[in-house]
Amino acid sequence: MNDTKEKIDSKQDEMKGGFATFIWNPWKKEFCGRTASSWGKIFVFYVIFYICLAAFWAIMLLIFRSTIDDKQPKWKLADSRIGTNPGLGYRPRPPRERLESTLIRFRRNNQKTFQHWVQDLTTFTNEYSNSNKTGSGGAAHPIDCETSQISADNQFCFFDVRKLGSECTKENSFGYAEGKPCVLIKLNRIFDWKPQTYDPTDYDNPSLPQELRTAMRNTYDQSKGARRYIYITCQGQNPIDKENVGPIKFYPEPGIRDYYFPFRNQDNYKSPFVFAQFTNPSHGLVINVECKAWAKNIKHNLLEREGSVHFELSIE
Repeated sequence: MNDTKEKIDSKQDEMKGGFATFIWNPWKKEFCGRTASSWGKIFVFYVIFYICLAAFWAIMLLIFRSTIDDKQPKWKLADSRIGTNPGLGYRPRPPRERLESTLIRFRRNNQKTFQHWVQDLTTFTNEYSNSNKTGSGGAAHPIDCETSQISADNQFCFFDVRKLGSECTKENSFGYAEGKPCVLIKLNRIFDWKPQTYDPTDYDNPSLPQELRTAMRNTYDQSKGARRYIYITCQGQNPIDKENVGPIKFYPEPGIRDYYFPFRNQDNYKSPFVFAQFTNPSHGLVINVECKAWAKNIKHNLLEREGSVHFELSIE
């Protein structure tokens, strides 16, 4: 019994001695199995290796940066992945926990159910109210294109939210408290894209879709001349939805003026939009809504989200 214990103790002493010797071997002057000279060579190798690696990436980054313009993409329009056909976006967006949802659901006269939708629209429109209209230094200069014309490359047309009227405002809860919700519709930005607008006098052209002709008729004012618009239309997606969606009003107009384009990454630029207000939608069911933008160079593909956008309304 004592012999077995002595053997175990002897084995443990050998293991301890072996590990201690590995950490520092006084006879060979080695630390962790290597001499000071060997450790020095490894250190010098990795210093040189990482210096060369850092220099390589610095050169690659410099070459990469030399091909990029901070103001405009290298590939534009048809040469880019984005292409030349803009999509449509809408607000309000759903909460983060339902980010993939396209359903706008609330209960009339119940603030808790529509508070998120109102807050999201308020946050988005406040960015327009707080934007700088005058510009400074080398920044782009927003101007009122109703009264002036763009005369320099650093100018663009200012989108004034004060002209949207009083229905689709945060003071009016964007119509949600009354069951008349406002939905903001805007074009997605494509650098240097210009709309090829329809002639507004063609509102009686039978070859054009009826919804487009109606929008053109609503914007045409002979006394103001032939204003050019990217027309915006919204309607129920299916026959049953068209029966239940009810009348729709647009603010400030059922279209976006063409002078807001092209977008060229100007400082302080804000995308123009329209509010679609659903003034008398049916309650207690889900209504599928499809909105479209109309110009000669806008094609519609709902599945690819080109030229149109889809969402649902449900008012209880």
